[in-house]
Amino acid sequence: MPTPTIGVFALQGDVREHLRALETLGVTTLAVRRPSELEACDALVLPGGESTTMAKLARTFELLEPLRDRIKRGMPVFGTCAGMILLADRVEDGTADQETLGGLDITVRRNAFGRQVDSFEGELAMAGVEGPVHGVFIRAPWVEAVGPEVEVLARVEPDGDAGRIVAVRQGPLLATSFHPEVGGDTRIHQLFVDFVRATTTDEP
Repeated sequence: MPTPTIGVFALQGDVREHLRALETLGVTTLAVRRPSELEACDALVLPGGESTTMAKLARTFELLEPLRDRIKRGMPVFGTCAGMILLADRVEDGTADQETLGGLDITVRRNAFGRQVDSFEGELAMAGVEGPVHGVFIRAPWVEAVGPEVEVLARVEPDGDAGRIVAVRQGPLLATSFHPEVGGDTRIHQLFVDFVRATTTDEP
């Protein structure tokens, strides 16, 4: 079985935490800051951070269009928090100049759970992962609407919010509202790595 190279978008966000989680799972990792590094990757993680800043930096470093192209060509991508916003086709409460990479047929509400002081943690069930997952939500988005090809993997119900969608998958794209890189639980990263391994194994 080939060892895939999984990059982490490294211009802003929780880069080291994702690299550490992936390295424990036995894959080759790469911090991605330029198009040549992106081309060396079989898959990519878009970390938590600030979605508008990440998009602006991607454009400045000439990564925005290469990222969009790789996503269109089927590269597996895992987005967490801000990464989910970047993968969304539609964003509510975004800035006037909000840009995304797109690919996920979802509508995301930015900072939906509130400001930094409204951050919270909780246990949730996630399809494909055995046992409860500890979700860390920091200025997190939620998914307001999904297209017909999007699989809902997890929901959360904080403070009476009934069943807000916080994890989705569509084809090679996986996204969570929360930060699975926080703490030592690598099961969601393992879910992504298993998919990437299967994808690279199937390629001619």
